[in-house]
Amino acid sequence: MGKKKIVYVVLACSLIVNCMFLFAGCMGQLDISSIFSGRSDQEPVYETGEANSANNASEIREKLSKIDAVINEYYLNESEIDEEKMIEGIYSGYVAGLGENYTTYYTAQEYADLMESSSGEYSGIGVSVSQSIETGVITIVNPFENGPGYEAGMRKDDILFAVEGEEVTGQDINSVVAKIKGEAGTTVDLTVYRPSTDEYIDMTVERRVVQNPTVTYEMKDGNIGYIQVTEFDEVTVEQFGTAISDLQGQGMQGLVVDLRDNPGGLLSSVCDMLDRILPEGNLLVYTMDKDGNREEHYAEDEDSLDLPMIVLVNGNSASASEIFTAALQDYDKATIMGTTTFGKGIVQVILPLDDGSAVKVTQSQYYTPNGVCIHGEGVTPDIEVEYDASSENDNQLDAALEQMKTMLGES
Repeated sequence: MGKKKIVYVVLACSLIVNCMFLFAGCMGQLDISSIFSGRSDQEPVYETGEANSANNASEIREKLSKIDAVINEYYLNESEIDEEKMIEGIYSGYVAGLGENYTTYYTAQEYADLMESSSGEYSGIGVSVSQSIETGVITIVNPFENGPGYEAGMRKDDILFAVEGEEVTGQDINSVVAKIKGEAGTTVDLTVYRPSTDEYIDMTVERRVVQNPTVTYEMKDGNIGYIQVTEFDEVTVEQFGTAISDLQGQGMQGLVVDLRDNPGGLLSSVCDMLDRILPEGNLLVYTMDKDGNREEHYAEDEDSLDLPMIVLVNGNSASASEIFTAALQDYDKATIMGTTTFGKGIVQVILPLDDGSAVKVTQSQYYTPNGVCIHGEGVTPDIEVEYDASSENDNQLDAALEQMKTMLGES
């Protein structure tokens, strides 16, 4: 599209490394005095609070030393100690102590796996998942047809219960995904719970190289274009543009964009996709950090889409999906149908550290063009349509297509 990339989920810098714990050895052979050794070789990062931080570091050093001594003296399964895992657990636990579900620590391998999946091509089982912030339950929202997960028997609305025998409910969703992915040709043991039959199902799934089909489309009756977007990855922008161009070439007169069960993705991708629809100069979204700094993102391309639109959403439409939906609603560019969206109105950045690990941290809130932060509230549809699981057809999509025919004056 010719404009500068807006990268919020992936940000290549090492700003947090000075704040992390630094180890000189491993558990069992730790030089505890090296932990939180201060910043004697660097300029102070903060002008205030340094004394208090030093006191905290001293207390932590002392307590870690005591815990290490207890483990060395009493722990039964000494031969099974994974020292690297224990050290990584300290980093992870420190970040987890914030008590904020979207801020987390990634090991070097977890970070590498995360970057691979956001590119749209990776080695895994070919499913997309979402997680309830209230319960921590991870749900399968889209098993890709012809993908390894689908072929092994995994279905939409299955609950991912365990990976390699370890229950994953409540764990960070990106960490769980990293455990599932791996080298092509290897296998992963999974357990899912299927609510419709009230049963737990064990399955062994072979990992394969998967290209995430984030966009599917077709022309419906009445020259109504239908585009389903399952995630906002790097590949999604091009796939979305191809879908629009192809449907326009087929004579599209109205468009339904289906964002149901879309958990979000890259801010850069959703902005590029909105840029394809909205006129140049339109504010797409803006963010506000803890210091009140405001960053605005505008449509910059001359391209726009001038035809009736409907966006179909549900309670699993989150984050980037809500940015897309809210912008089109604020500009009266589309009619929103379905049910109220998830309500994730905060933005995370991933900050790599110099050892290959990374910290994902909530940096800002985002606001719709009209200045509304939907965090905890969601986007309310213009026309509410509840999903009818007992219906043989997709009643929400049917309602959207009928509404589009009305908008086109066909019924």
